[in-house]
Amino acid sequence: MRISDARHPSAAPSASPTADSATYPAPRVHAGANPLHNPNGTKPGLAPITSPADRAAATELIKTLRVGDGYSLWGYTRAWFGENWADTATGVPYARNGCRTRDDLLARDGEQLIYGTGSPCAVVAMKLSDPYTGRTIGWRKQESGRVQVDHVVPLSYEWRMGAWEWPEGKRVRIANDPLNLLAVSGPVNEAKGGAGPASWLPPDRKMRCAYVTRFAQVAIKYDFYVTETDKAAMLAQCSARSSR
Repeated sequence: MRISDARHPSAAPSASPTADSATYPAPRVHAGANPLHNPNGTKPGLAPITSPADRAAATELIKTLRVGDGYSLWGYTRAWFGENWADTATGVPYARNGCRTRDDLLARDGEQLIYGTGSPCAVVAMKLSDPYTGRTIGWRKQESGRVQVDHVVPLSYEWRMGAWEWPEGKRVRIANDPLNLLAVSGPVNEAKGGAGPASWLPPDRKMRCAYVTRFAQVAIKYDFYVTETDKAAMLAQCSARSSR
């Protein structure tokens, strides 16, 4: 069984399978997607926002964000957002397709994919063009920590911005929405933790406007506010001065 053509429209031969894996058609090497042209999050990765027109559009999007002080983290646990990567969300791309969300995202963002024997879902090896560092990472399941799936807006941040009072279904959606998810370097994701843009930005400076634009898209879709300092930091990343 193969990954559907809808998710990987262009296929090319992948690496030779190992004894415990099978190889399926993999996408051709791809560049990430400009978030302004990827409103549903179904295109892979991130691409820098470079043109003056796109940076202006990103700035206008960020300006629409509501600002608030946020609550404490009291009561927060990952469990409030549903089981890790369970295929139980509704109303978001890839939902209830029979694959765990993590595997959906590895398949979306990875290249030269290898799947486990007999599995249409479980990615066991791939290459990743990491949007946060600009480096290419060779990954296999035995070294799972080298690549993680990041919540662009951390779940703990959402909790502080009001997710504690959302219906359970909304929390499960945002935890599994591909708009809010990127496959990235594991150590870099660990360093980010639950920080907002005023405290953490991708090490690759040219990706920062794209990152904060994606952050804004998630906040707007799920209608929560950001802190004043985070909004100021986001605007600064897409300003004309930051592009120089």
